[in-house]
Amino acid sequence: MALTQTTHSDPPLNDDAPCSLPQHNQSSSLEETPFSMGSPGKYLSGVSRFEMAWAHWTKLGRPKFIVAPMVDNSELPFRMLCRKYGAEAAYTPMLHSRIFSENPKYRSEEFTTCNEDRPLFVQFCANDPDTLLEAARRVESYCDYVDINLGCPQRIARRGYYGAFLMDNLPLVKSLVEKLASNLNVPVSCKIRVFPKLEDTLKYAKMLEDAGCSLLAVHGRTRDEKDGKKFRADWNAIKAVKNELRIPVLANGNIRHMDDVQNCLEETGVDGVLSAETLLENPALFAGFRTADCVSDNENDYVDGKLDQADLVVEYLKLCEKYPVPWRMIRSHVHKLLGDWFRLQPQVREDLNAQSRLTFEFLYSLVDRLRELGVRVPLHQKDTSAARDSAEVSCIEL
Repeated sequence: MALTQTTHSDPPLNDDAPCSLPQHNQSSSLEETPFSMGSPGKYLSGVSRFEMAWAHWTKLGRPKFIVAPMVDNSELPFRMLCRKYGAEAAYTPMLHSRIFSENPKYRSEEFTTCNEDRPLFVQFCANDPDTLLEAARRVESYCDYVDINLGCPQRIARRGYYGAFLMDNLPLVKSLVEKLASNLNVPVSCKIRVFPKLEDTLKYAKMLEDAGCSLLAVHGRTRDEKDGKKFRADWNAIKAVKNELRIPVLANGNIRHMDDVQNCLEETGVDGVLSAETLLENPALFAGFRTADCVSDNENDYVDGKLDQADLVVEYLKLCEKYPVPWRMIRSHVHKLLGDWFRLQPQVREDLNAQSRLTFEFLYSLVDRLRELGVRVPLHQKDTSAARDSAEVSCIEL
């Protein structure tokens, strides 16, 4: 049986088909799906569920560098750009399970994928197990995990009663996980925030594992700590969760560059690291590139990486032409990627804001205009030649 996957957002002809089903383009077979748990519910049986969780993670290559879920920002073109520059797995933006189940237009616009877009977590917010399952069944053939958003701290999540606000109703959270784990053929993952008290966080994480969660991503801030620049993520809490559980655990928080990634892996013992906000400004983070503010303390150790954010904007726009997404997402990424450039030439930003209908031609010309104005803010990489020279000097001294 052939299964085709879309790279475009045309509405599906069959309302029962996932939004990523096309009538053209690339194809794969069901046998090529990276993982199947066989009969639904098998995953909940005994110790084997831990073995299966690790077997699946291992089959995916145990990815360590992961694009976090970001509303309107971790869409297919951006995921593919991050993958080019070292990301080994990625989450979709958070999808609303009820709207996804009911609205074909929402499905076709908000979730697109392609054969190269793996490993992939498809994330849903939900507060009803049956609705969540209906949404999850539409995507399970196109992803490696169906993820439940239990960490969104924003007001919209409070109003909609999902995300981190389900931390006040753990029986409901448990029922969401159990419903998916008992009925899907792909593993269930969850993304959470920590409680103020470590013991509550550990009980929460263990409850999720016992309910059938096969991978847990932990954002090391509480529900009230929304400002990542003001509040540091608690890596000690993440480490405690990792030590408590028998399933793979991922860390989220305090990641600005690859040194932070390596430090997080070493200090917490987690199996992978998520990045969100930093990737929006620097999608090449996992390839070792840094923005200027991340090299100011030891700038002599870094050199111009011969890559800048304008280069990344052009690459991103080309991916958007290949994999169409709503213009609001494209506008958001251009603002994030060129923020430092716009501060040097605010008139260019004003012209972008004044453009009610965007076109690729306009956006390419905007990048050309910045370059013609002499603006360039390079990304930096470690000076490996300096490190090598230093090592050689050390050897001579010895």
